[in-house]
Amino acid sequence: MEHMDLLFYHGPITRERCEEILTAKGKDGSFLIRESETIHGALCLCVYKKKVVYTYRILQTHSGYYTLQSSAGVQEKFFKTLGDLIHHYKKRNQGLATRLRHSVKRKQTDLESVISDDEPDYENVDVGDDYVEVLPEN
Repeated sequence: MEHMDLLFYHGPITRERCEEILTAKGKDGSFLIRESETIHGALCLCVYKKKVVYTYRILQTHSGYYTLQSSAGVQEKFFKTLGDLIHHYKKRNQGLATRLRHSVKRKQTDLESVISDDEPDYENVDVGDDYVEVLPEN
């Protein structure tokens, strides 16, 4: 997935954790992207302004383009990549609470711990003589 490479993509963090990170940064226009907690596959663009975190849902279309979920009557804009979307919303007067100014980069270990392959794949583990059958035989 393209967004895994973006340093401002924080993965499946909670809204509360997102607010802690952006509040700690404390600069208007600070932003990050996280996974939506309510819509599977959707992302959230979270932007800090005057001690408030504004959240905008990013949806991916069937054709692979990204768009911000917008209000009724507002024409949707589609972007080939999340990078293009971010670049667009760094400009003034694009409909966000404030323009995107400061990307808040994740700590490398935050996302790595989420997508790490350290967990054993139990289907392929050699169990040897220690195997114990736990299901009753009929």
